Amino acid sequence: MRVDGREIPVSGSLLQPRIRRTTDILRVVLSALSVGIVVAGSLITRPQWEALERSVSNIVGFLTPEQSNLVYIVYGIAVLVLPFAILVRLILRRQWKLLGGFVSAGLIALGLFSITGTGFSAPRWHLSEPQQVNTFLSQFLDDPRWIAMLAATLTVASPWLPKRARRWWWTLLLAFVPIHLFVSLVVPARAALGLVVGWLVGAVIVLVVGTPALEVPLAAAVRVLAQRGFRVTAFKVLRPAARGPLVLSVSTTPQPELGASPNGTPEPKDGAGNGESRSPDNELIIEMYGANQRSRGMLQQLRRWLTIRTGEYPAPFASMRRAVEHRALMGFAIADLGLASNKPLTVAALDRGWMVYAHTVPQGRPLAAADGEKTLAQVWRALHAMHQAQISHGDLRAEEIRVLNDDVLFGGFVQSEFGAYKVRFDSDVAQLLLSSAALYGAEPAVRTALEVLDKQAILDGSARLTKTAMPAHVRKAVPDAGALMKSIRDEVTEQTGQDKIEAAKITRFSRNQIIQLVLLIGLVYVAYPYISAVPTFASELRNLNWWWALLGLTVSALTYVGAAMALWACASEAVKFRNLLLMQIANTFAATTTPAGVGGLALSVRFLQKGGLGALRATAAVALQQTVQVVTHVILLLIFGALAGTSTNLSHFVPNATVLYLVAGALLGVVGATMFVPKVRKWLIHEVRPQLADVLGQLKDLARRPGRLAMIVGGCATTTLGMALALWASIEAFGGSTTFVTVTIVTMIGGTLASAAPTPGGVGAVEAALIGGLAAFGVSAGIAVPAVLLYRVLTCWLPVFCGWPIMRWLTAKDMI
Repeated sequence: MRVDGREIPVSGSLLQPRIRRTTDILRVVLSALSVGIVVAGSLITRPQWEALERSVSNIVGFLTPEQSNLVYIVYGIAVLVLPFAILVRLILRRQWKLLGGFVSAGLIALGLFSITGTGFSAPRWHLSEPQQVNTFLSQFLDDPRWIAMLAATLTVASPWLPKRARRWWWTLLLAFVPIHLFVSLVVPARAALGLVVGWLVGAVIVLVVGTPALEVPLAAAVRVLAQRGFRVTAFKVLRPAARGPLVLSVSTTPQPELGASPNGTPEPKDGAGNGESRSPDNELIIEMYGANQRSRGMLQQLRRWLTIRTGEYPAPFASMRRAVEHRALMGFAIADLGLASNKPLTVAALDRGWMVYAHTVPQGRPLAAADGEKTLAQVWRALHAMHQAQISHGDLRAEEIRVLNDDVLFGGFVQSEFGAYKVRFDSDVAQLLLSSAALYGAEPAVRTALEVLDKQAILDGSARLTKTAMPAHVRKAVPDAGALMKSIRDEVTEQTGQDKIEAAKITRFSRNQIIQLVLLIGLVYVAYPYISAVPTFASELRNLNWWWALLGLTVSALTYVGAAMALWACASEAVKFRNLLLMQIANTFAATTTPAGVGGLALSVRFLQKGGLGALRATAAVALQQTVQVVTHVILLLIFGALAGTSTNLSHFVPNATVLYLVAGALLGVVGATMFVPKVRKWLIHEVRPQLADVLGQLKDLARRPGRLAMIVGGCATTTLGMALALWASIEAFGGSTTFVTVTIVTMIGGTLASAAPTPGGVGAVEAALIGGLAAFGVSAGIAVPAVLLYRVLTCWLPVFCGWPIMRWLTAKDMI
């Protein structure tokens, strides 16, 4: 690189990886979203948009036909000249690479709208609006090919154009929307599509070709350092620009006329007194921040604002310049305490939106395990001194903690904050606990921290040893950070005598709140189709026998007692029966709002774990209950099928032999194929087999304990027969007449077939199966439909709405 007549060597790559070009990637994402919005709007709400545009056009369309013609002619000339003006500019400046991207973007955008199902479609110069002037120039305003080509080429050329020209040309292109409205026309949908598609094509080309923001203005940085008194002789890339800034090592010599240090004292010639890491030729470190760092910082601030509570991170900055200046000022503040490993030299704005931050080479060496616990104690004292000065650090990785002789120094002030508060101090304690434990082990790290800080500070800091509370860059700097944070928390509880450390809540929305929101959305989704049946059902309630309905409600309540009794016996009576009964009601809400009832099973396992059972034991207990429930269900089905006799035609529910053979063959084929997949085979051996063995062992144990077996079977039978009795009572409540045996068969067979439905709680499938089953046995639709709806209200929807507050109460009591 040649600057002001001098050749300055640069070693290393200055080019930022394409996957780290945040600005260009963000442009592609936004343009793709715009295409999706325009397409969805055209397909779904285009008639409404056209009606709105016509009404707006009638209001603002004040031009006469002659004036409209003149506007179209003038604007058509401008739009026609625009791409050629940019093309001439690129040729005159000999920007050949950009010219290639410019032409490619235009041809791709033009081709996308010219290729149809029947081949290549040439431009058709016609107008669909009789009010519009039929001239050659006006055709460009409605042809999506030309609009797409203009948008694509302007997107490619925009980063290289002067700011004023860029703004004017984009305004000219986007003006076709108000111009159409002013001349009493509707904006063509294909023209809007051409605009966003052209933007997308241009954004992709820009990502491939690059922008001026990728050109690092090192020459400007050389001149800035020269004004500061440092004559640059060489650059060396230490860290390419990726997630953070571009970091370079700068070899300098003092300017003869400006060879003074920042504090006014003569600059040493041999590097003496500058710390262990200073090189003889006055090496400096500069950090370069560009447009991609700016856009990434904005996205980080937005994500934190959406997900993290206020106060967990320093307040967002209005611009990248303010952020870099803040870092330099924090360097000065920490240096005044004698705790900074480097000193800021200058901050300056460069060309094309770049910022440079120069500082001295960090003194000392990074903290290592060989330094011993005495040095670790010094680190804790230095952090305590910083906190007493109301300064938080925010980036306590081991590489940012340096040891110089017997002193401890800190570097990396990106997250530092002056006038900090307790949350920031607790975060520092948690970060240092993690970094020191990675070097010295959990026990020495916690013990040393307790020797310097008080017990409460360590407890508050250890509460932030979680994945969400620990900053990602600190967590990623430590191998297996999750397991290490858990061991640190265990060590803190042991050394402090604390029973339990509650994790700090730093997110705006907890995991339980998100899960409950998803469950509520699922509930509304599955319940919406049946809201339309409410008026019909309400009118049928005039003929309802409320005593039968009360019987159905009572029987429905008894099914929860039976389910709780069965699970209580499967868990060896290790939890309180009252709480288990309440959990069964909450279980209905979780099972109804998740497909295949998986939410109910997960809630049962979670409740047993909170009750003191281990994870394997709780899972085995739930699996045992489900196994006995299935066996009991099959046995009852066989018994009631035999009781029904030949008068009950079960062929309504049983598929023909061909279908059964095909299903059995498909199942066997799937099982056989999965045995050849190593991951599936490993999962079956290591996950399924131990649980299956545990369930079989418990079944053998039940055979030796008839009292416990009777309780489980009785509870499962109560659940199955209670549901059938509730349906029978619902039929009787509307004046229907059928046998309890018939209703039981319909409930068990119809419910089993509907359980395979992917809808949450089997909503829709259960109703259809039960109504169809009752109709097959002679129950009229006028009785079957309201009876099934009443049955679902008694056994599903009432428990669901009761289960929501109960589940919240169990959550508040830390039972689930």
